[in-house]
Amino acid sequence: MTHPATILIADDDRGIRTVLTQALNRAGYEVRTTGNAATLWRWVADGEGDLVITDVVMPDENGLDLIPRIKKIRPDLRIVAMSAQSTLLTAVKAAQRGAFEYLPKPFDLKDVVNVVGRALAAPKADPSFAAKQDGEEALPLIGRSSAMQEIYRILARLMTTDLTVMITGESGTGKELVARALHDYGKRRNGPFVAINMAAIPRELIESELFGHEKGSFTGATSRLVGRFEQAEGGTLFLDEIGDMPPEAQTRLLRVLQEGEYTSVGGRVPIRANVRIIAATHRDLTQLIRQGQFREDLFYRLNVVPIRLPPLRERSEDIPELARHFVAQAAAEGLPVKTIAPDALDRLKRHRWAGNVRELENLMRRLAALYSQEVIGIEVIEAELAETSQSAKSQSYPEGRESLSESVDRHLRDYFKAHGESLPPPGIYDRILQEIERPLIGMTLEATRGNQIKAALLLGLNRNTLRKKIRELDIQVVRGLK
Repeated sequence: MTHPATILIADDDRGIRTVLTQALNRAGYEVRTTGNAATLWRWVADGEGDLVITDVVMPDENGLDLIPRIKKIRPDLRIVAMSAQSTLLTAVKAAQRGAFEYLPKPFDLKDVVNVVGRALAAPKADPSFAAKQDGEEALPLIGRSSAMQEIYRILARLMTTDLTVMITGESGTGKELVARALHDYGKRRNGPFVAINMAAIPRELIESELFGHEKGSFTGATSRLVGRFEQAEGGTLFLDEIGDMPPEAQTRLLRVLQEGEYTSVGGRVPIRANVRIIAATHRDLTQLIRQGQFREDLFYRLNVVPIRLPPLRERSEDIPELARHFVAQAAAEGLPVKTIAPDALDRLKRHRWAGNVRELENLMRRLAALYSQEVIGIEVIEAELAETSQSAKSQSYPEGRESLSESVDRHLRDYFKAHGESLPPPGIYDRILQEIERPLIGMTLEATRGNQIKAALLLGLNRNTLRKKIRELDIQVVRGLK
């Protein structure tokens, strides 16, 4: 009969040791517990135990410092780290030092039992990489909510890989921060991090920006241009707003992902690509696929590991910590030091935050710059939020109505369906949409007196996307129309 696995637990909290022992005993494991790192180390050195669960903060030694010592003498021993200091940095350090998994406190006992089962069943090879030097570095992501804890755990698992990642989430949720964290704490951290925003570059220049071009490859190409892929060699390429990438560039990007090589515009010699791809979008790519605006095969190549960033309203418990961080950041940059009163923090938690973390950061900077009082009370917050809400309401599209862009696409599809015809190929369909969009955008700009922010809201477009369409469709913008 197979002897049950033995779990070694180190935590200075007697209550946690008790509940873990009960849960693991019920799951069929033998358990030994201790309240200090020294006893755990003696057990491990004597060859005892099949798996270790250790707290990070213990009275005689930091659990994170203990992990590499254990891995050195028993590299196949699985280690699960747990901590109430639930930050991205803690999760990353645990992964860097060889922990199989990181569990934030408080945890679900079912999760612990599940992690133990996976750890004991996992293959013996346990990849790890050298830890980044610890220091007083600023955390790239902030929040202790359950939603953010799951993000930290996913990121920690990805640090040792080169897997392609797709980050989705509303504008202002911190998609580029996540991409930078994956790079800065990953094995490519010594290479370059190169970002490109698809919505901010004219359609006809996307391929040249990505892949570079040769001298004389087209009119105006007076010298060779090094593309973003070449700039990111050995590092990470962050493709922001991937949903705005034009079809022809999508085809070329797909080839890079499939073949691992590309050619510059006008070039003939293939160039090998040693780049990790991280993509991001605030748009629904599955809807764009249905509309024929995004390649389904490219989507699956990019969506190897999906990460959804929650909007701020789904993690309101993180708002006080974020607010304090942003006012401290503003003070470090030379703005007056401010404190947010407790009732003001509670009011911030009840706000909807349409602009997410970016909106909160902007508010904190504005408070630091414009208000003389050192302690910001609820009356100031109420006034600021009321003004912001009124401004957004005056520019928003009537609730419950579809955007004009959605309406155009729906009517076109209904037309083809009513006539028993299939949709035209994506290229032709795009041209039809353009012919309809030109007068619609023109009329919308006229109705908003040339205000592109209001026009973008009415059309249901990203502001940068609207600017790009104005250039592509050669629409003349006249401001201040009466």
